[in-house]
Amino acid sequence: MFKLGIDHLTAGLALAIARGEEQIEITTDARESVKASEAIVDEIAAGSRTVYGINTGFGPLCDTKISPKDTKELQRKILLSHSVGTGEPISKELSKVMLILKVHALCKGFSGVSETVVDRIVFQIKNDIIPVVPKQGSVGASGDLAPLSHLFLPLLGEGYVWGESGRITAAEVLSENGLKPVNLGAKDGLALINGTQFIASHAVQLVERMYKVLSHADISAAMMVEGLKGSEMPFNAQLHETRPHIGNVHVASRVRALLKDSEIVTSHKNCDKVQDPYSLRCVPQVHGTSRNAWLHLKETLEVEINSVTDNPIVFSTDLTISGGNFHGQPMALPIDYVGLACSEIGNISDRRAYLALEGKYEGTPKLLMEGAGMDSGFMIVQYTTAALASENKGLCWPASADSIPTSMGQEDHVSMGSISGRRANEICGNVEQILAIELMCAAQAYDFRKKDGLKGSKVMEALHAEIRKHVDFASEDRIFGDDIEKMVSLVRDGRLLELTKEVRKESAYSELFEVF
Repeated sequence: MFKLGIDHLTAGLALAIARGEEQIEITTDARESVKASEAIVDEIAAGSRTVYGINTGFGPLCDTKISPKDTKELQRKILLSHSVGTGEPISKELSKVMLILKVHALCKGFSGVSETVVDRIVFQIKNDIIPVVPKQGSVGASGDLAPLSHLFLPLLGEGYVWGESGRITAAEVLSENGLKPVNLGAKDGLALINGTQFIASHAVQLVERMYKVLSHADISAAMMVEGLKGSEMPFNAQLHETRPHIGNVHVASRVRALLKDSEIVTSHKNCDKVQDPYSLRCVPQVHGTSRNAWLHLKETLEVEINSVTDNPIVFSTDLTISGGNFHGQPMALPIDYVGLACSEIGNISDRRAYLALEGKYEGTPKLLMEGAGMDSGFMIVQYTTAALASENKGLCWPASADSIPTSMGQEDHVSMGSISGRRANEICGNVEQILAIELMCAAQAYDFRKKDGLKGSKVMEALHAEIRKHVDFASEDRIFGDDIEKMVSLVRDGRLLELTKEVRKESAYSELFEVF
């Protein structure tokens, strides 16, 4: 049972809660913190001291004083006026993660939000009443204002939530559950929409997806080493002690474990070939650097989702601070970095797929098909990896490099982290497809080694057998698009990773890189 506002949240835990695999609760201590903070805000709202967002307008209207009798209506109107999102909605799971991240932050007791609001959010999470949130409209500072406004419209009986067959009105769902709209307290609206939960939810998704990408990349590289009779020496532990970046060391250890006791590797140990192309030889350096980028994002994200990111922060009746905890810059930069790191995994994967088609390796035919001529073999399959890798190069332009002033210049530097999050996940989706195609090519090359009467490592044999359950060896042309679709599903499901559980324990850095 995860204790909101108390326990340490991770990307993995947030996703487990969203998927119903972990339950949540508000402890007595957290509830008391929320109530104490709410009481401070009520006192401020009833007094004469001016505090931003409680008894003033918002943004450039911060100098406009709001009377005590209008403070609650002010909070309702901010949700209405700021619900300006556009575009297709984000997934239901992402919206649910946003709710989880927000209520965890609110339960820390520094936001002045009302107990009623917190309870309603928890009710929605537990009963899968998940708002529909448009994907565009946030500039990643002042909080993710537009998406968070849509996220909390249902508290007012406004907006839409996800139903079984699409979106339905929040008013309808409230009626079905015997609920009335919430009467917002004196800081509720501002506390709800000021925060980085849209950016952070995309980072949560990215941490999981990138983890799978990195793990599959090591598998596909190792299978390609076996399929093309590449050397295992670039993964030698002694080599990596001379340049011990932890990502490099970790990847080298994983690939060594994947190749352990392979007859294929042993069969050409004393051959005349001096060295392999970079896409095989430099796997630890390229994959490892992307691992380090992933680790940076994971560590930054864990700080973010266990922080208070709204404004102002309420410490006491005499101390409320208008700061910049809502600014998305701490997340925007590492997300952009991971987008680039993920793209590089796609780039080197495409190069390995191309390498497999050249027919330069003993026993591996040109285009990975014997007698190619009438048959094109895997020629055009690699066109797809090239197209996806090229598309990613355009997506890698960092959204955080841009800033457009908003709110009449009051908010004159913004992070654009919301765009970073969406774009990095798009890159990741493209790389999932590139890796799926490389794995298909690697499995085809691996079959030619098996025709030589050689076996790979125990784990590689199991991985190859699993791939062959979904996609058969290709002896002639067919609709390879159908095979690609099956391979993409296999990569996204993570079934291959289940077969590498023992390998995952081999590296000294396993826990650091694999626990999310």
